[in-house]
Amino acid sequence: METALLLAGKITELTLIVLMGMALVKFKLLNSEHSRTLSVIALYLISPSVMIHAFQIENTPDIVDGLKLSVALAVVFHILLIALGRLFKTLFKLDTLEHAATVYTNSGNLIIPLVMSIFGWVIYTSGFIIVQMFLFWTHLRLLLCGRGNLAWKTVLTNINILSIFIGVFMFAFQIKLPHIIDNTLATIGGMIGPVAMLVAGMLIASLPLKEIVLSKRIYLVAFLRLILIPLILLVFVKVSGIARLGGHSDTVVLISFLATVSPAASTVTQMAMVYGQNARKASAIYGITTLLCVITMPLMIALYQAMV
Repeated sequence: METALLLAGKITELTLIVLMGMALVKFKLLNSEHSRTLSVIALYLISPSVMIHAFQIENTPDIVDGLKLSVALAVVFHILLIALGRLFKTLFKLDTLEHAATVYTNSGNLIIPLVMSIFGWVIYTSGFIIVQMFLFWTHLRLLLCGRGNLAWKTVLTNINILSIFIGVFMFAFQIKLPHIIDNTLATIGGMIGPVAMLVAGMLIASLPLKEIVLSKRIYLVAFLRLILIPLILLVFVKVSGIARLGGHSDTVVLISFLATVSPAASTVTQMAMVYGQNARKASAIYGITTLLCVITMPLMIALYQAMV
């Protein structure tokens, strides 16, 4: 319960930053297009800094086992998410964007700052992020554009993937950065939560409020993404007993589960713009699920701790 309360407090803080981002646009100090600048900073500077700094720790058997479990869980969870997404697409007649939003979560922008503040083990987010990043440019790309040509070069040269590979290499060979450089990366990395939430607020501010509030489909997707799918995955965690494997398994599983109960991925909105999908609808789903997660995520974590 303590973790759930800490999570609720941190999500509330991030939600207030979302409202600040909305205020910047509503008062015409900035416009939604300016969010692209912050997005570039987050993608190419802040996120890589977080990943490289996360691996600047001692190489111990427990941490190595935790990393292996993190990657394995990421693969298993994404298989389940993709399967559930296909099932719900058929049952609820979801369109492409609704389908994508049920599968892919905002595990980077939102989860990293939460894990940093509550657990401190950011390294255990890397497994989920690298698997999801790979699927963004393969499975999600195919969902949105329907073409078979995969941009493998784009996957392998993505700055966030490369930063994880660099971090893993330095961790494996215990290459330590100079103290001043590591501190600089840590300082920059600490900006990831505020910057991501400001971007979210600026995007939400551009959406037609009445259209969002009256859209039953968006609330259906929010229910699937924030409540039903997490409950199904919670049952899987409980039945499988993976949280009781010893070592850091309890922390790794909780962090991985936290990544699956987060809002719809902002990447779905960005790719919708690139591939000619309805970016306004994707932004609405992203915005509503981001605002509602302040209630649903702490409840899911409290339920997780009570059951597991």
